[in-house]
Amino acid sequence: MNNEKTMRVQPALLALAATLTAVSLSILSGWQRGGLLAERVLLVCVGVVLVVAAHLLPALCRPHGWRIRTLGAALWIGCIATTCYGHAVFFLMAQQRAGEIRAAVVPIVSAPGRNLAEIAGDRVGVVARLARVTERKCGGQCAAVRIERTTLTARLDALDAESVEVTRRELAQDRANAERTAAKADPIAGLLTAFGVSAGHVDLLAGMVFAVVIEGVACFCWLLALRPAESAARTVTPVKDVSHVLPFTAVTPTSPIITRGGNHATKRAQKDNSPVGERADDLTRVLTAIRDGTIRGTVTDIRKHLGCSQAKAAALRKQYVVHAATTEATSHVMPT
Repeated sequence: MNNEKTMRVQPALLALAATLTAVSLSILSGWQRGGLLAERVLLVCVGVVLVVAAHLLPALCRPHGWRIRTLGAALWIGCIATTCYGHAVFFLMAQQRAGEIRAAVVPIVSAPGRNLAEIAGDRVGVVARLARVTERKCGGQCAAVRIERTTLTARLDALDAESVEVTRRELAQDRANAERTAAKADPIAGLLTAFGVSAGHVDLLAGMVFAVVIEGVACFCWLLALRPAESAARTVTPVKDVSHVLPFTAVTPTSPIITRGGNHATKRAQKDNSPVGERADDLTRVLTAIRDGTIRGTVTDIRKHLGCSQAKAAALRKQYVVHAATTEATSHVMPT
C-alpha cells in the first residue's frame, strides 16, 4: 500500500507542477493578447479552462466506454491545439522582448552632419571652379589666380576628407545596426538560419515544441497519478463462503461412531486411500449440495457432482448415510 501511494504521489507532484506552469503561461499569453481589461480577463479564463481540460481529459475518460473516449479524444485534440497556440504566442513575445533588451545594450552610433550626396554636390562645384581657374590666362593677375587655385585645391581636399569621415561613420552605424539585429535574434535561431530557415520560422517552431512537450508531460503524469487502483486485482484475498446449513462433524477414521449399522460403514470408510482433509472437504460439498437441493443422495449424482470415481462416490454416499443417521439420532436426544 505504501509503495502504491508513493507511485501515485510522485507523478501527481510532477503533473501539478506542469499544470501550474502551463496555467501561468496561459495567463500571461491571454493578458498580452487582450486589449481592454475585460478582454484580458476573459482570455485568461478561457486559457486556464483549456489547459486544465487538456491535462485531465485523458485520465477522466479512461474508465468509460469507447463512445465517451472518442468524444473526449476529439475535445482533447481541440484543447491541446488552442493551448499550444497560446503558449507559442507567449514564447514568441517573450523572445521578442528579450531581443529588445539585448539590443538596447549595443551602443547607438549616430552620423551627424551632411551625407555623402551633399558632399559630392559641393565637390562637383569646387572641381568646376578649379578647372576654370586652371585654364585662365593670368596676364597681370597671376598672383590672384594662383591664390584662387590654391584655395579651391584646399577646399577640394577638405571635401574629400569630410567624405572619408562620413563614410567611416556610416560603416560604424551599419555595424551597430547589424549587431543590434543579431542581438534581437535568438543565438540558436541564428545558427539554424545557416540551413536556409528564417529566424521567424525557427522561433515559431521552438515555441510550438516547448508547448507540446510541457502539455505532453502534464497529460502523461496525470494519467499515471489518476490511474485506477490495481492492488485489489493483483492481491488474492480468500473468499469465505457463508453457508446457512447446520454445523456438522466430518467422519474420520479416528472418530468412533456408535450407531446402529455404523461400524460396518466406518470400517469401509477407513479403507479409502484418499487423504482425510480431502474426504472431509468432498463430504462437505456433497452435504451442502444435498441440503440445497442441487443433487440427490445417490452414488450417480455424487459422482457427477464431484467428477470422481465410482468407488469414491460410493464411499462418500456411505459417509453421508452415516452422517444423516448421526444427525437424526442427535436431534432425538437433544432436549426440547
